[in-house]
Amino acid sequence: MINMNLPEILSPVGNEEMLTAAVRSGADAVYLGAKEFSARRNAENFGLEELKKAIEYCHIRGVRVYLTLNILIKDTEMESAFNLARDAYNAGVDGIIIQDLGLARIIHEKIPDFPLHASTQLSVHSPSALPILKELGFCQVVAAREMSKKDLTALCEKAKELSMTVEVFVHGALCMCMSGQCLLSAFLGSRSGNRGLCAGPCRLPFKAENGTGYDLSLKDLSLLDYLRELKEMGVGSFKIEGRMKRPEYVAAATAACRQALDKGYVETALAETLRNVFSRSGFTDGYYTDNLGKTMFGIRTKEDVVSADKAFPYLHELYRKERQSIPVGVKAKILRGMPISLTLSDGEN
Repeated sequence: MINMNLPEILSPVGNEEMLTAAVRSGADAVYLGAKEFSARRNAENFGLEELKKAIEYCHIRGVRVYLTLNILIKDTEMESAFNLARDAYNAGVDGIIIQDLGLARIIHEKIPDFPLHASTQLSVHSPSALPILKELGFCQVVAAREMSKKDLTALCEKAKELSMTVEVFVHGALCMCMSGQCLLSAFLGSRSGNRGLCAGPCRLPFKAENGTGYDLSLKDLSLLDYLRELKEMGVGSFKIEGRMKRPEYVAAATAACRQALDKGYVETALAETLRNVFSRSGFTDGYYTDNLGKTMFGIRTKEDVVSADKAFPYLHELYRKERQSIPVGVKAKILRGMPISLTLSDGEN
């Protein structure tokens, strides 16, 4: 039984251990890639049989699974990409994240009830994009990461009119380029980010006058202080970036988002651990608060790396055990001279 209540905490998964970490730390949904056509081709990702097992693992725990088929597709690849989407649909995937509009149109025509999610790499930063995406069959839209609170408010208002869900990145890496549509890696090293092979050259010491010395390297985004505000605004999915990071990071970020949404704050120990496990000298909320400038830039320092080592033991405890996430009703029947009967139900099973 899948609980479709929104908003959802949506966690990144690049392998089996990350899947366990996400689900046990409080994810309502996870997103993962297949071996082909994923924007994170250097993650381990999932073959079809592995995908089926991941879906079964998640669904029995009430967690949704979204497949990322979110790179630009060549004409010669379109049939293979559609076949992958069809196989994922038949395996029980709950939605598919798409960048290529041609592929989206084909999927919607051939599998009309397959939920389509518009990738952040479609650069949706204006409400005017939503009616077009709705017509193409999209039901959920990942907002561009560069949007301010004012921009997101307008987007959510339009999405509500169209019965669409807005998905917002609330924690994780930021690209210098709009929605990650960067060609720098392709030009410098023939590894295109739009084909899932970004080498991250923005983290190198490119310098601008009066800059930081790393003037293409943004700190990681963190909007944990604003999750309740975003919920009130109408955001339906809170997305964490990080399919290339470690399971411990996924556990920390997922647990922190869970606390921020459920309690309205993140406990001090967990907030500190999240910063330790991965940051670039801290985090930024500059786009959301419209506070742009030099303070948004940062790199991984030696101190950041050393801090991560201290965080791992605490984080392993976060996902060592199953999370009790599905309400179960219990009914016992005990009568003299009769076999004892015990019935457990989640309302459906």
